[in-house]
Amino acid sequence: MAVEVRCYAELNDFLAPARRGKAFDVEVGPHTTVKDLAESLGVPHTEIDVVVVNGESVGFGRRVAPGDRVAVYPVFEALDVTPVVRLRPAPLRQPRFVLDVHLGRLARLLRLLGFDSLWSHDADDATLVGVSLGDRRILLTRDRGILKRSELTHASYVREQVPRRQVVEVLRRFDLFGAAVPFGRCLACNGVLEHVEKAEVHDLLPPRTRRDFDEFRRCRGCGRVYWKGSHYDRLRALVDDVLAEGVGSPQPAAG
Repeated sequence: MAVEVRCYAELNDFLAPARRGKAFDVEVGPHTTVKDLAESLGVPHTEIDVVVVNGESVGFGRRVAPGDRVAVYPVFEALDVTPVVRLRPAPLRQPRFVLDVHLGRLARLLRLLGFDSLWSHDADDATLVGVSLGDRRILLTRDRGILKRSELTHASYVREQVPRRQVVEVLRRFDLFGAAVPFGRCLACNGVLEHVEKAEVHDLLPPRTRRDFDEFRRCRGCGRVYWKGSHYDRLRALVDDVLAEGVGSPQPAAG
């Protein structure tokens, strides 16, 4: 049997080029659900927030019938889409992240902006999913396969390849420009930074740092000490540049 499908906005990235930005017919078997249909097209369920069949908002378990018109919409983190049926748990309004092994530089940028972001160079898929579910963290990944794991509830495919553009993509996706608290986390381990008196870290400082600087922060986790050295101006410029992307930026669109 055939059904008509249309995917909207960034969901088109997962489709074959000939199917992007338009309605197309798909042959499906009996008992096919809208979730089965979407994932057979390459669209992970974690990227979907609303499915409309013949003008009615439905859940993932709705079975399609011959001649159905199926519209599939992406996650609306920044929009109120009630009273339609949202297909994921409520957005994590104070989001925490866990990132796959390919996104180490993005993790450091998110930490620089103050966002709780776990990353390990050797975390496998099962570990990432477990952390996402157990800690209620949004999984950020470049691996489309992991997004199709049925147990995942909060995850996002990172489309950009350059870290500077990746972090802007994440901030836009989850409407986080106003939530950044720069220089609040350790770039190495993700621990929270706290102000510390110079006397407490005196013996840990290089001689020139002891002479030239008086303000310090220390990581609660690994004990690493931070100060506004020669690197600070470069990082401050990067933070300002990234956050400027959010000034006057439009809300995400549904189509």
